[in-house]
Amino acid sequence: MIFELHIHSKFSVDSLISPEGILKTAKIRGLNGVAVTDHNTIKGGLEAQRINNNGEFMVIVGAEINTDVGDVIGLFLNEEIKSRMFLEVIDEIRSQDGVVVLPHPFRGHKLSDELISAVDAIESFNSRTGIGANQRADELVKKCKKISVAGSDAHFLSEIGLGSTLVDCSNLDDLKSAILAGKASAFTTQQSRTYLQNCSQLVKSLKTRRYVSATEQLVRTLASFLFKS
Repeated sequence: MIFELHIHSKFSVDSLISPEGILKTAKIRGLNGVAVTDHNTIKGGLEAQRINNNGEFMVIVGAEINTDVGDVIGLFLNEEIKSRMFLEVIDEIRSQDGVVVLPHPFRGHKLSDELISAVDAIESFNSRTGIGANQRADELVKKCKKISVAGSDAHFLSEIGLGSTLVDCSNLDDLKSAILAGKASAFTTQQSRTYLQNCSQLVKSLKTRRYVSATEQLVRTLASFLFKS
């Protein structure tokens, strides 16, 4: 079964897409399930789970938590993560019987043996991360013998499914145990467009009312769009 394990909804400060839109798009693209992993909140995942009316389509409640050493994703959550210290965040995820994922390890992280050993899985591919950093992430997975997953890190509907994970499972209960057993692997690995990444920063500036920054981001977005990057 094919899953998209890293999506941001309107409950993230840098995204505008609705949980309804996420579900509709993912189903159209043939995915069997999604994890909504908003920045520092499970609100998007809870809403997507609530409105999902397809018993065969799986919705995982997750969150991407900004910690003192970089982002950490928790999957299969039912409560908000309160701490922002990475060891405490991992403890909170595990206390909910969740799965700990290290996203885009070579983008914005202070990597250490302690951090790597503490996570269950590593994103070996992230659609919003450069080719070189993704190659290093894949090498890290193999070196440390960690579980490999992929994610689009989608902030726009067009990105959903660009990074997906193949999991050998038949239902949501099996999904968690299959991931932890290493029955998961990167499936779809397509890069996102740079202008979409710039656009999400523009959204963040507007939502936080930093209008000077928004102007700068608008220029970057238009430039990257015009040059098709």
